[in-house]
Amino acid sequence: MKSVVKRLAVDTERDVELINITDKVKEAVAESGVRNGIVYVTTMHTTSGITVNEGLPDVEADLLSLLERLAPEFGDYRHQRFLPSDGQMAVNSCSHQRSLLTGMQVAFPIEDGVTVLGARQTIYFAEFDGPLHREYVVHAFGD
Repeated sequence: MKSVVKRLAVDTERDVELINITDKVKEAVAESGVRNGIVYVTTMHTTSGITVNEGLPDVEADLLSLLERLAPEFGDYRHQRFLPSDGQMAVNSCSHQRSLLTGMQVAFPIEDGVTVLGARQTIYFAEFDGPLHREYVVHAFGD
């Protein structure tokens, strides 16, 4: 059984955003040499997520709106973090909660060297605490 792990990076531009990483995942699977198996895509951060949905701007906006309602930026949170750039305290608990809601990894089958996705499925890196330099892992394994 073959197992190939590739770390990929993304530089996010906003506090909260969904970044389409579908093509990057497909490329990593194709380069892995795995013909039939499974690919896992996992974020390396507790304030980001990996999720799947339809790749339309209105769907993306609706998803982010839902997450804001479920885990508002200025909720009644206990966790705070220090911002070294300006010496201020900031709340990023909403980022941790949003990560919990989206999940931190997804898995898809690999058939004949191709990542098997539904016709409208888009894989997203979900940023909830940016802008930051982020990493995610694509792990393909199988025959």
